[in-house]
Amino acid sequence: MAVANWTALPVLDISRLEAGPAERAEFLAELRRTTHDLGFFYLAGHGIDPDLIRQLLTLSRRFFELPEADKLAIEMVNSPHFRGYTRVGNERTRGKADWREQIDIGAERVALGNDPDLPIWTRLQGPNQWPAALPELKEVALRYQTEARNLAIRLVRAFALVLGQDEHVFDALFETNPHQLMKIIRYPGRDLTEDDQGVGAHKDGGFVTILLQDVQEGLQVEYDGTWIAAPPVPGTFVINIGELLELASNGYLRATVHRAITPPAGTDRLSIGYFFSARLDASIPLLELPPELAKEQRGLTNDALNPLFYEVGKNLMKSRLRSHPDVAQRHHADLLQTTAQSADR
Repeated sequence: MAVANWTALPVLDISRLEAGPAERAEFLAELRRTTHDLGFFYLAGHGIDPDLIRQLLTLSRRFFELPEADKLAIEMVNSPHFRGYTRVGNERTRGKADWREQIDIGAERVALGNDPDLPIWTRLQGPNQWPAALPELKEVALRYQTEARNLAIRLVRAFALVLGQDEHVFDALFETNPHQLMKIIRYPGRDLTEDDQGVGAHKDGGFVTILLQDVQEGLQVEYDGTWIAAPPVPGTFVINIGELLELASNGYLRATVHRAITPPAGTDRLSIGYFFSARLDASIPLLELPPELAKEQRGLTNDALNPLFYEVGKNLMKSRLRSHPDVAQRHHADLLQTTAQSADR
């Protein structure tokens, strides 16, 4: 496969999947080239109601304008399921504080408890925390989550076709209770003489990420030793593949490192990330790719600070423990002790 010299993210139109055989084949070929090499793209033709998007952005802005006490009433440290509000500097990427505030929202499900005899993934399931001062956020956020989930499933099935598989090869992993996470994020501006880490360089852990950006740029994608800016493009989402697809394809598709830099002082940046994953109790299969694709498999990324696990719940829990040390210490100290003991062996 010829390697492109990427200087910007391409725009792909998912409506071409239903535009007839020729358009469908051309779209899948473009998707294969893009995801094998770059792993990021803008998605047009997604069909999500622009009015719903506007409502969510408006309510997100209103949430961050609430008094601090109203936001801290749902602070994440109160949730063993890593849900709720995180103040600026309280989430970490590769050990360094991120300059952003956010609210984490998952699927609304019953908590399974913190029984040490249960698999660790059970601790990720549970209810969200919602701001009493902005009750309308719940309905709009969950409606958007449903729309994003449906789009994510379309994308995962398209990725299956890209890998030369039946489009439903992954369905059993997400048909019931897929793990979902939304992050409504605000990056406050700060002086350029200060650290520019909005969120540090990292990969995403699920199948696919759907990112909604407002108007201020800040996202950057790593490619061939450089950083490609990914400013907002009206009417599109930014899409990137996650670690589960890297695992399933043995590196034919690779999760791509990306970061967000802080905006200039006097401004801020609003974005909403939707992260779609498999069931927490699932394990990711290693697919047998067609020979023409198998010869381009690159194996898994080798990163001592970010080991990859085929067990979905384990793969997701490791990132949560690392990113939110206050939640980990309060609710999951036993897991931290186990991790430390394993590292000493």
